[in-house]
Amino acid sequence: MVDGNQRFIDGTTLHYKFYPHGDTKDIQDQEPFAIVLGCSDSRVPIETIFDQSFGDLFIIRIAGNIVAPSQMGSIEFAISKFKTSLVVVLGHSNCGAISATIDECINKTHLSNSLYSITDRIKPSILPLIDSGLSNHELTHKAVETNIINSVKQLQSQSPIIKRAIKNNKLEVIGANYSLKSGAVDFLT
Repeated sequence: MVDGNQRFIDGTTLHYKFYPHGDTKDIQDQEPFAIVLGCSDSRVPIETIFDQSFGDLFIIRIAGNIVAPSQMGSIEFAISKFKTSLVVVLGHSNCGAISATIDECINKTHLSNSLYSITDRIKPSILPLIDSGLSNHELTHKAVETNIINSVKQLQSQSPIIKRAIKNNKLEVIGANYSLKSGAVDFLT
């Protein structure tokens, strides 16, 4: 993934064109080497930023790259079905879900119940930072990283399937932060 992101930054991607059935491997099979829990943001095309193709990544997207039961279940499915050995929680700079949660915490913005179900999972990453004296930009940046790390910790501690795979050295769960400006992915854990 590191090499693929570097090819993306350098403009030397191997998978810059996607041909649905042009690959020699049977499209019916998938052998994802990594699971990515990423944000729904349309500016973060996960296969593209890691220069990967069909069947390489098992991707789960949700605003704020939060861990909710359906995301946990999807990750457990991929680990069980495909024996995937890497989970990456991928956040990104200028995340709208993080900004909305900060706004809700500071300005007491009223959100719909559906939006609240997302921001409520992000709040534990933000509330300790609210009175830290950080500028809005610094607060958002720190909250993005804290949210990524908290999602990693949730995955590592709340799923028996994930915990067992980690204990048996069959799985690693790491966090990563994508920069919208540079295109670089910074691996945090």
